[in-house]
Amino acid sequence: MGYGHALRGCGFGFHPMSRGRGRGRGGPWGGPPWAMGGEGFGPPFGRRPRMRRGDVRAALLVLLDEEPRNGYALMQEIEERSDGLWKPSPGSVYPALQQLEDEGLTRATETAGRKAYELTDEGRSYVQEHREQLGTPWEGLGDEPGDEIRSMFKLIPAIADALAQIARSGDEAQVARATEVLKEARKSLYRILSDDDTTG
Repeated sequence: MGYGHALRGCGFGFHPMSRGRGRGRGGPWGGPPWAMGGEGFGPPFGRRPRMRRGDVRAALLVLLDEEPRNGYALMQEIEERSDGLWKPSPGSVYPALQQLEDEGLTRATETAGRKAYELTDEGRSYVQEHREQLGTPWEGLGDEPGDEIRSMFKLIPAIADALAQIARSGDEAQVARATEVLKEARKSLYRILSDDDTTG
């Protein structure tokens, strides 16, 4: 049936009968502007969620409490323990090491021409007193709201594709049913925000 024209101008940015036209406006069919960075939507649609990072200072203290390490080894250890989710840069690690040294919690040593850092007695006492607060800064970095947001928005192109197929091939009754599904879905989403969803 000829329902394709009804989707134009309604925010989909594509004609369901012409997949592949208009690429560059967003999605794989030429353009839902919500398609991960597409135009026409403000945050969070047009930007990627920022990945949270752990506490560099805490991570350095915890690792140096295990054994002396150089800056490169500290960065590598944090990356490995976070399963690659956190890759601290020299620009964050070395200033933090200098700050810890200024506080008297660490000192730099040199063995066989290689510089390493170790905790001072004051540093070890500090770690023991604050161990619970220091925690394990590299854990839980994958449990990000941004990950759930990305997963949620990945569903939108599939929904738009299903709507395109209904608009292209469905009869009037099927289009009407799809419209009611969308209206109810919209209401359900707002009920989630208002904490008024009694279905679950």
